[in-house]
Amino acid sequence: MKFTPVPIALAQCSKTFHGTRVLEPIDLTIGAGETLVLLGPSGCGKTTTLRIVAGLETPDAGGAVFFGGDDVTRLPIERRQVGMVFQSYALFPNLTVRGNVGYGLKIAKTEPALVRKRVDELLAMMRLEAHADKAIHQLSGGQRQRVALARALAREPRVLLLDEPLTALDARLRDTLRRDMNTLLRGLGITTVYVTHDQAEAMELGDRIVVMSAGRIEQIGTPREIYYRPVNRAVAQFVGTINRLAGQWQENALATAGGCIDTPEGFAHGGPPELFFRPEDARLVAPERASLRGVVETVSFLGERTRVTVTGAAPEALVIDVAGRSQWAPGSAVGIEIAAEGLIALP
Repeated sequence: MKFTPVPIALAQCSKTFHGTRVLEPIDLTIGAGETLVLLGPSGCGKTTTLRIVAGLETPDAGGAVFFGGDDVTRLPIERRQVGMVFQSYALFPNLTVRGNVGYGLKIAKTEPALVRKRVDELLAMMRLEAHADKAIHQLSGGQRQRVALARALAREPRVLLLDEPLTALDARLRDTLRRDMNTLLRGLGITTVYVTHDQAEAMELGDRIVVMSAGRIEQIGTPREIYYRPVNRAVAQFVGTINRLAGQWQENALATAGGCIDTPEGFAHGGPPELFFRPEDARLVAPERASLRGVVETVSFLGERTRVTVTGAAPEALVIDVAGRSQWAPGSAVGIEIAAEGLIALP
């Protein structure tokens, strides 16, 4: 199969429903062949943004959507050459797996031999050959997800749109299919917009991540940029676990780190920032070896790591991840050393 990915641009796209603005005006560019993940909590505007890209919603007056050099703002979904996978999969229960995958091709009056060839290719790609003649109700959730994806790719779309496609699956299957999805998208090279509230999905699948909140874009960046260089607290606190320091605790942390802190681009130094750090960027030591000291409150063994909660070292309890084989007893006095590069200053 051959895909011809296109770049996408949204210019001042907003959306109002019944007098309520659910998406503030946003500008967004997506590279040809890029996988862009829209990440955020429910109601943040990510699905509305996806539906504007798809043509299922029209932006408010003044907004525009471009696929390459084509203005597609007023084109409906069936004329945009997009493939879409919904959270519910929206498969046809009266058709077999083969019938579902080939449905769009038949509607487009594609020559029967080509339909069969392309469907066979997709069934093989999704490891569904053995299920080709089964009814949809005979499939597992993961198999249904792969059928929906195969159907979305059948007409060789210019853009692939995925709206929380793994949400309905159990955790173990979701992890497996996330890895499969990552391999597939890298191999296809198709322009993809992926909506999720799951941070692990966003980190693994996205070339870039758009973090959204309350109808606005908070930050756009690679997974590493989003995680290690959040631009504000909303991003820092939504993506992963983060610890906050303040007052004297900040001075102690700075002393331990040699006065070196990381600040977001464009940070205004009008006043002292607060410091944050990720659980894996600190380690527990004997209390006399550190300026930050506290008491172990809880210890949770998580297999590959042990998560330790320490109180008394900051205004709020601190979460520290240590090696899984490390053993710390609740009530123990400990010191906390934070890697200099792990300190993040936020307004």
